[in-house]
Amino acid sequence: MRENPPIFPTSPSLLHSLLKIFINNRITPNILHPNNNLPFHTQSPFTMNALAATNRNFRHAARLLSLDSKVETSLLIPYREIKVECTIPKDDGTLTSFVGFRVQHDNSRGPMKGGIRYHPECVEHGEVNALAQLMTWKTAVVNVPYGGAKGGIGCSPKELSTSELERLTRVFTQKIHDLIGVNTDIPAPDMGTNGQTMAWILDEYSKFHGYSPAIVTGKPLDLGGSLGREAATGRGVVYATEALLGEHGKSINGLTFAIQGFGNVGSWVARLIHERGGKIVAVSDVTGAVKNPNGIDIPALLEHKEKTGSLSSFDGGDIMDADELLVHECDVLIPCALGGVLNRENAGDVKAKFIIEAANHPTDPEADEILSKKGVIILPDIYANAGGVTVSYFEWVQNMQAFMWNEEKVNQELKKYMTKAFHSIKTMCRTHECNLRMGAFTLGVSRVARSTVLRGWEA
Repeated sequence: MRENPPIFPTSPSLLHSLLKIFINNRITPNILHPNNNLPFHTQSPFTMNALAATNRNFRHAARLLSLDSKVETSLLIPYREIKVECTIPKDDGTLTSFVGFRVQHDNSRGPMKGGIRYHPECVEHGEVNALAQLMTWKTAVVNVPYGGAKGGIGCSPKELSTSELERLTRVFTQKIHDLIGVNTDIPAPDMGTNGQTMAWILDEYSKFHGYSPAIVTGKPLDLGGSLGREAATGRGVVYATEALLGEHGKSINGLTFAIQGFGNVGSWVARLIHERGGKIVAVSDVTGAVKNPNGIDIPALLEHKEKTGSLSSFDGGDIMDADELLVHECDVLIPCALGGVLNRENAGDVKAKFIIEAANHPTDPEADEILSKKGVIILPDIYANAGGVTVSYFEWVQNMQAFMWNEEKVNQELKKYMTKAFHSIKTMCRTHECNLRMGAFTLGVSRVARSTVLRGWEA
């Protein structure tokens, strides 16, 4: 049951009317409005188009589900928004202050879940709201008992020493410790944060509440982190790909793949596809791009990247323009990096028959329409990259039970969840005669709406 009172007295019908005014006049309310003034190299995965598309997809799903207008409005309003000032002494003795946020979107299906990011510009109020909302739908799609949350601190981690980052993390935790909890809101790493950040949060939170390893996920293994977590998002992408290809009578073995992005997710996707007999014909990241029509030797590429930090000097293929990868000849295209890379300018030239959205919102709405008309099948990000949050759930379960799983069990359970979610999405596609993206959104929104109504949201 939602506990937060409205900031000013109003009625659900008035809120719905106001929302309709915003939508009909193409005005985006603050809860959905991003900061889109970032330079390209720091552009958040959730640009203006991505946020608008997420909101559009929600509204479309609500129409397909014939949601009550008041329920629809309720689902858009965050449960709680937190803003704190975090003042710390720097190593030189001066004081400096940073602004921290935490947006808790929905708790109708369980504790809220979402990352904490450290970035000077990406921690923007409207964007954090939108990311928290998206986490609500994503957790519902894979049917883990969470709602969505998101937060972070407006800082530049590279400009702070390790001791300064620790002090900042501890002060932030002190300010929000009574608003998070193992059954309330469970943070995780995101942009600019990592397992060490989570370890500091765990320690500081435990000073107030006793030892609580389940307060965060993505922790180091020595503090209760889960085996399999590092590869979880990439492995989930591969399980999702197998489910989609199986629906069309195909398998990874023998098909050709192009992978954009070779960070944590992209490198694990490449490694696992290679192990399954897939032929990876092109790979790119910020350092360059390489292609080989006979298939790239992925173990050799991983070793080369580890040694040199770059793809550009790899001698196991030909150098190519990174932008050309998206339109390279292949059966399956897997964007694993930035959002908005598939747009109206290049969508018509895409040659892949399947697109697996491992990145957050790599396909903008116009490209979505162009690709659909071409018959390209798109597996949406809201499902395809949900392996990370699914294994975070497994980590939380292990911590709550004080009983750790081996990696084989983690991977088996992940495959079960991803496969079952795919079949649930297909059921929604048949029910509402829609594509996979709308199938995923109607699945997620319907589950949250049912929980909200059953708990008595109007009380």
